Parts: sequence; C-alpha cells; structure tokens
Amino acid sequence: MLPEQRIHSLQVSHQEKDNLIMAETLISVKDLTRTYRMGDVEVQALRGVSLDIKKGDFVTIMGASGSGKSTFMNILGCLDLATKGEYFLDGVNVNTYNRNQLAELRNKKIGFIFQSFNILSRTSAIENVELPLLYNALVGSKERREKAMNALKSVGLGERINSLPNQLSGGQQQRVAIARALVNEPVVIMADEPTGNLDSRTSYEIMGIFQALNDKGATIVMVTHEPDIAQFALTNVIFRDGRIIENFAVKDRKKSDEEIKKLPQIENVMEKNESENKDKANDKIQDSESLATNKESTSIK
Repeated sequence: MLPEQRIHSLQVSHQEKDNLIMAETLISVKDLTRTYRMGDVEVQALRGVSLDIKKGDFVTIMGASGSGKSTFMNILGCLDLATKGEYFLDGVNVNTYNRNQLAELRNKKIGFIFQSFNILSRTSAIENVELPLLYNALVGSKERREKAMNALKSVGLGERINSLPNQLSGGQQQRVAIARALVNEPVVIMADEPTGNLDSRTSYEIMGIFQALNDKGATIVMVTHEPDIAQFALTNVIFRDGRIIENFAVKDRKKSDEEIKKLPQIENVMEKNESENKDKANDKIQDSESLATNKESTSIK
C-alpha cells in the first residue's frame, strides 16, 4: 500500500468511527443556556450544560428544586428553546425548527409521561392511547385501534381497554399514560416524576415496565426526586444551580421484581413491630391495673 493510500485509509477509518459514534448518540446538547427575564432581572436557569445520551440508555435527571432539571427536560422535550447552545435529537438540529415543526417533532419522536398521568377523564383507556395517532394522517382508524390495543397489552392492560380513568387505580392510569407514550413508537420516552403519586409497590411495578422497555432497546430520560427510584436506571445525572455536577453509571442497579419481593418482608417486619408495641402497651396497662388493685386492697385494710 502506498503512503498516500495508507493515509487515506486511516482518514476513512476515523471518519467511520465518528459516524458510528454519532449514530449511537440519540441526544446531544452542548453549552446550553436558558435565561428568563423577570422585569429588570435575568434568571439563568441553565448555565452551559453539555450532555450526550446514547440510544438504549436509561437516564435519570436529579436535583433539588431550582437546580435546572425541569428547564432542561422542557428543552429536551421541545417544549421550550434554549437561549444559547446546540441541541440535536436523532440527528435533527432542534434550534432551527419553528413552532409547527417542533410540534410535529414532539408527536413523532417523543413519548411523554407525567406525574399526574394527564389522561382524559371521560375517555376510555384505549381512546386515550389513540390520541397521539389522531394527528398522524398516515394512520387509519383500524390501524390506530390495533396500535393502541397492542400498546395497552404491552403494559398489562389488555383487559381494561374500555375502562374509564375513574375505574382504574393510580398505577393503572399511569400504565395507560405509558401506553399512550409508546403508541407512536417514539425514539425517546421522557418521563417527569412518573412515580411521584404512587405507593412503593406500584412505583416498583412501573419501574419494571420501564426496565422491560429499556431491555428491548427503548431510550428513557426520567426526572425523579427519589434516589431509590434512580437506582433502577442505567445512568444518573445530577443538576445543581443550572449545571451538571455529576454524571455516572449506576452501580448495583435495582431490579423491580427483586425489590417487589422484598416489600412483603418489610411489611411483615412492620406488622411484627406493631404487634410487639401493642403487647408492650397491653403489659403496661395490665401493670397499671395491678398496681391500682394493690393500692385499693391496701387502703381497705
């Protein structure tokens, strides 16, 4: 091989490597800033945030109130635009899009899940899941119904398709919301405190659905205040004062089925403690009654 050919071969190899890296990166933000003006005062919600999220990752965004995590998620979800910086989603330069293009991008590429479920109260489960497809002219009514049915089956609600939200538990309503997020086959699922209104067992069940989706290749970005919930993810990103202060792979990742198995044991311990406390309280009552009886006997004498 001639020296020129060898140099060209190396250049191609490096280019192919860069292309491979870009292909694996689903979300890429660089030096993002977001400044809000409140009268004469400027508030910097984000201060030069840079982050890459690979396809198939499961990322939790954490931080105290006012840390910038919600602003960051709003920008990732194309609900807000950065003041400065770059944001690429699945190869699209989001900053160049107008309002209508952003709406189309949200509908086709992003599945949203919210803490308060945000499902229509007078609409059945399957009709709620069909909603995102109503904006897709390429999907007919029959295909729309089939896709919604499959999405509900994937979250374990195949037999509750005609149920209204008030006939479903909180966990089941969140499952409907997850199915709605999946029905358009988005490139990324964005969840804002999806377990915030749920008890421990239901929270772990929802995390089990997320882990199963992630195992099948789904990319998930989730905001949470709960450190134990963050342990179900693959990557934790922590915000403070508008900046990322930590970005690390989760060690000793929790598995939902294992954590759910632990819950009855915890409940049994609690029941045992309550039983012991009741026994102690009864013993004290009995001791007090005995003491009172002895005093009465002494006074009579």
